[in-house]
Amino acid sequence: MITIFHIILLLMTTYCGLSIVYYFIFAGASVLPSKEMKHTTKKFARIAVFIPGYKEDGIILPVVKDALWQSYPATQYDVIVIADSFEQNTLDQLGQLPVKVIEVSFEKSTKAKSLNHAMRILGNAYDIAVVLDADNMMEDNFLSLVNQAYQAGHQSMQGHRTAKNMDTPFARMDALSEEINNSIFRQGHTNLGLSSALIGSGMAFDYKLYKRLMAGIDVVSGFDKELEIALLKNNIHTCYLRDALVYDEKVQSAAIFEKQRTRWLAAQVNFALKYSMFGLKQILLSGRLDLFNKVLQFTLLPRAFAIALTCSLSLIAWAMDFKALLNTNLVLTVIIVLAMVMSIPRRFYNRQLITAIIKIPVGVFNMGKSLIKIGKARHQFLHTPHTAFTNKLS
Repeated sequence: MITIFHIILLLMTTYCGLSIVYYFIFAGASVLPSKEMKHTTKKFARIAVFIPGYKEDGIILPVVKDALWQSYPATQYDVIVIADSFEQNTLDQLGQLPVKVIEVSFEKSTKAKSLNHAMRILGNAYDIAVVLDADNMMEDNFLSLVNQAYQAGHQSMQGHRTAKNMDTPFARMDALSEEINNSIFRQGHTNLGLSSALIGSGMAFDYKLYKRLMAGIDVVSGFDKELEIALLKNNIHTCYLRDALVYDEKVQSAAIFEKQRTRWLAAQVNFALKYSMFGLKQILLSGRLDLFNKVLQFTLLPRAFAIALTCSLSLIAWAMDFKALLNTNLVLTVIIVLAMVMSIPRRFYNRQLITAIIKIPVGVFNMGKSLIKIGKARHQFLHTPHTAFTNKLS
């Protein structure tokens, strides 16, 4: 006899299954042969490298100094620090470097506000806007690769953000998650002709386009998701620059991981609620697959939850002797595991992978705790602190 409880279990399995199949399709696409961008140019666009930071006194100076060491002509790019709530001593030291410092102060600080304020001050003196986080460090050819893509006609570019540090099990788990995202949402999408997902940093855009689109964005978190929608509404495709590396500090503790995931989940819930019907209309009325696909991403069950849910549903089905549900969830578990195997770069297959995998249950638990806090995060910016400066690949 089918009860309401059975129906709920079936609906949960269906939702989980759709998310898992999505991950599997693009994970498989990520291992397909990809076209490498081969474009040489002698033109050097004017580039603004934006580094917005909120109370990042502990890391900003070495990051800025590193940004000045690019293989790109020094006369063709400026490093612009957007300093929100920095200490005076930090500002004084930044003032001694060949960078532009723009001080900002808001009642409620957001990255979007900082960037918009800086661009209003700077005017239109640049061709390309590069956006970093305050802990990001570019590989020395990053700007050159961005310029090549720009000269080839690309207006929106996402670099390959990768781990700067893997010194703790949590950092390794975070690094692993980042690379899985790169495989599924960037390389996999690129290989199937769809727009690469943005990450929030390590990004580059046609300056005037970026300034125009950002002027209409004022969200607490997830400004990159709002920007993705705006780009696709304007039929702007985002390309993935796999070889343009940006090193990013990975979280080193459960507390920071929880705060970061709270902010991410809050942004996902916001955009799922805001754009779900819009995305459905796009595919039904105009056949805009890229835009529909982007909105669909907002509704996906996070991978960690998908794995936990399929395992839990399998146990429940086994206890209830619900064989059809049990078999379905066992198959889904195999599919999500295969998707993860395809998504993990080969260089991660070492002893450290085991320590990262061991931390996954703890990560799932902390993500579960973060669900309780997303109401606050939807209306208030949650700053992720960076503990200390970390060199590239430490």
